[in-house]
Amino acid sequence: MTTILKENHGTDFTWIDLAQPEKKDLQEIATKYGLHRTLVEDSLQPAHLPKYEQTDSVQFVILRAYADNIDKRADSIQEVTDKIAVFIKPEVIITIHRADYDFLARIKDSYVDTGQCSSPYEILQRIIEYVLATYEMPLSKVIEDIDNFEPQVFLQEHRKSMLKSFYYLKRRASVISRVLDLTRVILDNLQKQLPTPELNDLKDSFVRLQTMSAHIQDSLTSLLNIYISLNSQRAGEVMRVLTLFSAFFMPLTFIVGIYGMNFQHMPELTWWLGYPAVLLAMVVVTLVIYIWFKRKGWL
Repeated sequence: MTTILKENHGTDFTWIDLAQPEKKDLQEIATKYGLHRTLVEDSLQPAHLPKYEQTDSVQFVILRAYADNIDKRADSIQEVTDKIAVFIKPEVIITIHRADYDFLARIKDSYVDTGQCSSPYEILQRIIEYVLATYEMPLSKVIEDIDNFEPQVFLQEHRKSMLKSFYYLKRRASVISRVLDLTRVILDNLQKQLPTPELNDLKDSFVRLQTMSAHIQDSLTSLLNIYISLNSQRAGEVMRVLTLFSAFFMPLTFIVGIYGMNFQHMPELTWWLGYPAVLLAMVVVTLVIYIWFKRKGWL
């Protein structure tokens, strides 16, 4: 659907918004405003990464905003984020997207209709501002989830689903970090078009989000390593207990095996004290092993 959010009255610019566009609609716009074919194709690719490109008088930007109501198992860029493409010329700005973005209407009502946006680049600035803001809540939620997982890990209240939860949290944090890293290129290429104070505000928001993302990845990596180490420690403890049991029973099994062979010429079999003597020998062997382990600190 093509919507004219702002019309050029001869002294300013036009804002055209294409939501879930058909290819023919986009081709008509591309022909009218001289948009390059490869850039148009990029704008239609749902999984395209953030980018900045300039051809002649057209500047092209792809941004990715954090998606609404994503599945807990979402772990790819296309599942976690939604794309919005922006074409900019001095007389027009064209926004292309498939997801519904409420912030476009808010930009129109709060900035365009009130005359606070006097150029396409100021609209782009507001779009980037809102796109970056979509990552605030998800990153805060991941930090909250990490805080909830920490006592469970250290208190060894392990659940089967915990490792899987770590994986999806780490994957989402990695996706956000990758998208933010690519968004930096866009900000760097807009230095000449945006006023310095506004650009610095965007960079401050970007640095804050990138710092949160890096902190989350470090925390998740540390928590995952601790989880694996504690699990290994628990497995080692189980193996230690089993080994101790084996150490006690191996010599006893050896003794029982010898006297269970029932050869005809075994004097102990006809000795009337043979049975209690073997039992006493088994008790002595057990006590010797116990005292030895105790002195070694293994018990």
